[in-house]
Amino acid sequence: MSKLPASAKFIDISDYGRIPGRWIARSLAITSATPIHVTTAFIITGLLAVFCILNNFYYAAAALIVLKSILDAADGELSRLKKTPSHTGRYYDSIADLLLNFLLLGAIAFITDTAFGLMLLAFFGIQLQGTLYNFYYVILRNNSNGDTTSRVFEHEPPTAFPIEKQSTVNKMFAIYSALYGPFDKIIYGLDRRAKDCKPFPKWFMTFLSMYGLGFQLLIIAVLLAIQQHHYIIPFFIGYSLLIVVMILIRKLFLK
Repeated sequence: MSKLPASAKFIDISDYGRIPGRWIARSLAITSATPIHVTTAFIITGLLAVFCILNNFYYAAAALIVLKSILDAADGELSRLKKTPSHTGRYYDSIADLLLNFLLLGAIAFITDTAFGLMLLAFFGIQLQGTLYNFYYVILRNNSNGDTTSRVFEHEPPTAFPIEKQSTVNKMFAIYSALYGPFDKIIYGLDRRAKDCKPFPKWFMTFLSMYGLGFQLLIIAVLLAIQQHHYIIPFFIGYSLLIVVMILIRKLFLK
């Protein structure tokens, strides 16, 4: 929630990792650790969670998934504390999130003997859910004079910050666009006028935050911990139906 001014902050149920993430960031602020190091740490944590799922260590997998969410918050907090905004870091973080989502669902499909097609459908659903959340969240940040590192539309590489190389930003942008571009286009096509709205009310953003990655991962972690992993893929397929509800609420009541 650090990306929003105080007047626009809302209860984000997907942001439970923010407080411990901020503590980790403050602990690392006086060290040589960089946000990229923290992002790499959450990638390793996510891969360990995949390993645990494949080996039926469900409690460990659940704990690692929650830890991954905390570290995911810590890298951005560290960037703000050290005043080192980075497009490279943002793209690295987003690319890692998508690939880890795919691997986590792939591991769950493997242990539950779920058809690959259904796994892909759940993955598509998760990514589309997250894209809707990020789409409205970035619009809110832009319309509320919040953090502008992210943009509503990603048509071309942004200008590199002084701490990074333009060539690296260009490469990371190309990868990011290839992975996220289709989802961005779908959501934009469903709600083209959202960017012209007044700042969204807090209740709407709290409702929308159930599609935030942190909450999605928490659902996966809980279902793993109670050994109901066979429900994970069907759940996220059905969970995507709320996309229509959220967009209709925005179009009908938030103009």
